[in-house]
Formats: sequence, C-alpha cells, structure tokens
Amino acid sequence: MLEIQSVSKSYETPQGPLPVLTAVDLSLAAGKTMALMGESGSGKSTLLHLIAGLDDFNQGRISVDNVDVGSMTDTERAELRCSSIGIVFQQFNLIPSLKIDDNLAFQARLAGRYDEEWQEELTKRLGLLDVLDRYPEQLSGGQQQRVAIGRCFASRPPLLLADEPTGNLDEATAEEVLGLALDLVKRTGCSFLMATHSSQLATHLDSKVTLKGGHLV
Repeated sequence: MLEIQSVSKSYETPQGPLPVLTAVDLSLAAGKTMALMGESGSGKSTLLHLIAGLDDFNQGRISVDNVDVGSMTDTERAELRCSSIGIVFQQFNLIPSLKIDDNLAFQARLAGRYDEEWQEELTKRLGLLDVLDRYPEQLSGGQQQRVAIGRCFASRPPLLLADEPTGNLDEATAEEVLGLALDLVKRTGCSFLMATHSSQLATHLDSKVTLKGGHLV
C-alpha cells in the first residue's frame, strides 16, 4: 500500500540546506498498522506530509497504492488525498461552522463516497449519536478527535495517516481514541501509519520504526 524508497528532504536556509530526512526506506502492507516513533523534530510530521503530497521531497520515491506521488501535479495530489488518503492531525481541524453530523460527512461527500448506512455505523462506533446537532466548540477534546477520525474513515481511504492524534488528550482518553481508530482500521481493512512519541500507544500497532535525526534507526 505504501512504499518509500531512499527519500531525502532538506529545506533551504541562509546557512545552506538543512537536512530533515535522509535516505528513508519504509514499507507498509495493505491492512497493516505501524507506529512512526521519534522525538519532536525527528522528522515524523515531515515524512507524513511528504506521503500525503503536502510537500515535495528532494530525492527518492513515494508510492501510495502503486501511484507515484512525486510525479503528480498539485491537483492530482489533492485528488489523491480526497480519494485515497485520510489524515488525522493533533489539532482536530474540524470546521467550526458545521455541525458534527456535517463534519463527519464532509470528506466523504468531497470524494463522492457518502454512504448513509456507513455514516450511521461510524457514529455509533465512535459514540457520537448524542452530539450530532452540536458544533465542534461544544465538544470535549476526546469527542472532537473522535469526529476527526470518523471524518477520515467516512470515505473509506485505503491509507490513513495520523500525526500525534492523541497528543492533546490525557492518557486514558488517548488509549480509548486509539482503540476506536484501530477497531475501524480492522473494519475497513485500511493501512494505518501513526506518528507518535508514546511507546505505550505504539505497542497496540503491528510494527514500529523510529526516526532519529532524519534517519530510520
């Protein structure tokens, strides 16, 4: 599902190129889950952004479901994110002017995959039935992250990327939210790559890799 081959990324600075990722190789099979470990600044978020086509890399190759991300135009990458990649951020990024029901359906509608029965099942599994008429600001942090996860799963993407998705939650809520996400991963058969600094959360996933100073170790 995901293949990363010798990917390097650097940013230009007045002092010269600043390397962030160096010759990264990573593979994630369909239906598998992986924790991307590393301290803050190790390059975890950068790698997820490259996979999603939100930024360009300098060298190497990234393919998602046999599609070469590096050779795509910005428009094609946007379409890829809409149809094939779900992204959950640490910040919930919900649309404040939309009620929870519409936030959940937003990405699926964009992808032309809205399914009323699947939306109802998601709502039940995530424990959101009683808050569908509320706005994001009226929900707790844990509830908002459940909505963010549900919004991604609503379109049934084959690949789900999560960038410290429980970083703003307490430990008990983080475990609960991750458990719900992994339950939906099994239900949909998607691949799941989660950036995290928590070794405890990483134990719940099939495998883990660690970034240190831009290298996988």
